[in-house]
Amino acid sequence: MSAVNDTKFQPAVFPLTGIPGQEDVHVWISIPFCLMYVISILENSVILFIIKRDPSLHEPMYIFLSMLAVTDLGLSISTMPTTLGIFWFNSREISHDACFAQVFFISLLSFTESSVLLSVAFDRLVAIRNPLRYASILTPHRIAKMGLVSLLRGVGLIFPLPILLKQYQYCQANILSHSYCLQQEVMKMACSDIRGNITYSFFLAVSSVGFDLLLILLSYVMILKTVLSIASHTARLKALNTCVSHICVMLLFYMPSISLSVIYRYSKNFSPLVQIVMAHVYLLVPHLMNPIVYSVKTKPIRARIIRVFVK
Repeated sequence: MSAVNDTKFQPAVFPLTGIPGQEDVHVWISIPFCLMYVISILENSVILFIIKRDPSLHEPMYIFLSMLAVTDLGLSISTMPTTLGIFWFNSREISHDACFAQVFFISLLSFTESSVLLSVAFDRLVAIRNPLRYASILTPHRIAKMGLVSLLRGVGLIFPLPILLKQYQYCQANILSHSYCLQQEVMKMACSDIRGNITYSFFLAVSSVGFDLLLILLSYVMILKTVLSIASHTARLKALNTCVSHICVMLLFYMPSISLSVIYRYSKNFSPLVQIVMAHVYLLVPHLMNPIVYSVKTKPIRARIIRVFVK
């Protein structure tokens, strides 16, 4: 009898969903998705190649940019197999372990990217407030420590998530409404009491993304205060211009993330299509646009890219 109950309440796989109602044209829908994945991977790979190849770009700002490129690559690769698998091969199932692993890597890389954005804000703060001490404060050794701390913090915070999710029983009728596993949705598929997971998820949001965003805002308050104290109008604009690319990337990362959290919090007020679209925007658009923003707004990167392709 126990085996029968386990089969009923603990299916071996989670069913995934592509674009509901559009199954007949999934092959055509896959074309823009495939293009976005390929372009995102190529863009971030080019950024990493250029920074590694050119010694003049081995400076704090570009090292942090390479960290962002690595996290963007990881996020693209972590969702690409299940998304394209649905559109191309109608592969609509994912095992529990594979789903929990996907949740782990998506959450880890997202939290790591948030930490790196905080590091970039600190980089801009030091560059504007203490330009003469910039090189002595942001040494390669210190930057490596910041990157390692960002990664280890993410691992430490996210590691309990798949363990918590694995403890639950899942109802057979539940179907994930996306083409990949999102932690917010997976925990709602459980037939068990998920209050512990909800509490821990709230703690994660506050202690990672919320904390990082607060410190980034404080950094920009201090940057703005410093810039306004500069006498020359031209110098003020020049100082602010160095922050534009980071502000754009920050908005591209945090706005979809916060919007997706709000949609899941008040899911009854939004149609399933809005949830699906926002979920794909959250994990596709920022990683597609980040290299473009930095290439357009950062002259040394733009010049090296032009030089590589002109040759």
